[in-house]
Amino acid sequence: MRIAITRPIPPTLAQCELTHLEREPIDVARAEPQHARYEALLEELGCTIRRLPLRAEFPDSVFVEDAAVVTDAVAVITRPGAASRRGETADVAEALRDYRELAFIEEPGTVDGGDVLRVGTRWFVGRSARTNDEGIRQLRRFIPAEPVDFRGCLHLKSAVTAVGDDRFILNPEWVDREGQTILSGRRDGQTRLSVLHVDPAEPFAANVLLLGDIIISGLYPRTVEQLVAAGLDVRTVDASELAKAEGGVTCCSIIV
Repeated sequence: MRIAITRPIPPTLAQCELTHLEREPIDVARAEPQHARYEALLEELGCTIRRLPLRAEFPDSVFVEDAAVVTDAVAVITRPGAASRRGETADVAEALRDYRELAFIEEPGTVDGGDVLRVGTRWFVGRSARTNDEGIRQLRRFIPAEPVDFRGCLHLKSAVTAVGDDRFILNPEWVDREGQTILSGRRDGQTRLSVLHVDPAEPFAANVLLLGDIIISGLYPRTVEQLVAAGLDVRTVDASELAKAEGGVTCCSIIV
């Protein structure tokens, strides 16, 4: 059984942290049914939803992914790079204690879960404004994650995510040639992973959630066509309001 840990949309979502996008109005009344449909889709794909308490004091708290990284053996509770988000981890740790042994990223390390990517048996971690070298060093005590540099977006999983155990989708404008070499496995002789590229007109389309079927925002129809043409089963969800908060479909759940 898969567990999907989620958290309700806070009424303060419009006060979220922003790094790469200009602030624009967020319609919380519209975001709530979008999030409910997202949770329903997770259930359709075999997940049992476990909802954490609503925390209005944490505007970014719907993006639970950033608070933990879960492997088959351990749940690493992160120390988010934005100080305003560090209080979010307590509820996540309490929930994950029922399923995994816990480990913790400690000061001065910072890690956001959105920077940690699993593709099949391989793990990657992005260096970012939210995940520092000390955080990566601590994370690698528990997860053999290969560091990857990227640019132009908030998290590594804004630039690249898995679409299978041996394949990923990538925005090549945000991950340079060296990073792509690391991701594909060509540099170290590991089993090579194949890559699909987002449509150039849809730079944020590389954030997808693999649950057998692929969940992707309906904002990216051209990339959806490419995924379908590649023989993949795709489900779309409206995530337009969350996108204004630099959120994507991976951000709103922790899959256990």
